[in-house]
Amino acid sequence: MTTAALTAGLERIPDQLGYLVISEDGVLASAGELENDEHTAGVMMQMVRTACRFRLPGSADPWFKRMSVILEDFAYTVTVSGQKVFVVKRHNNQHEPINV
Repeated sequence: MTTAALTAGLERIPDQLGYLVISEDGVLASAGELENDEHTAGVMMQMVRTACRFRLPGSADPWFKRMSVILEDFAYTVTVSGQKVFVVKRHNNQHEPINV
């Protein structure tokens, strides 16, 4: 699979700051603030592996396909598809609480 096929659509995600496409073998593609970010890739893969341990009884597939890691200024959206993990770093557009 070509890099263009792996990353199709990732660059059009609103407010994205960068992305990673990861497999068990390592980083397949990266761009923006996550370009060549092996550390973040390792942390995200470990989080996915940990989440995969929590399975429904009798199911061989992970029970999740998407998770979010929300920090103050940005958020990581992680999507598992096939044997690949797609990580997108986006601005976290938190809204101020409304005081009534």
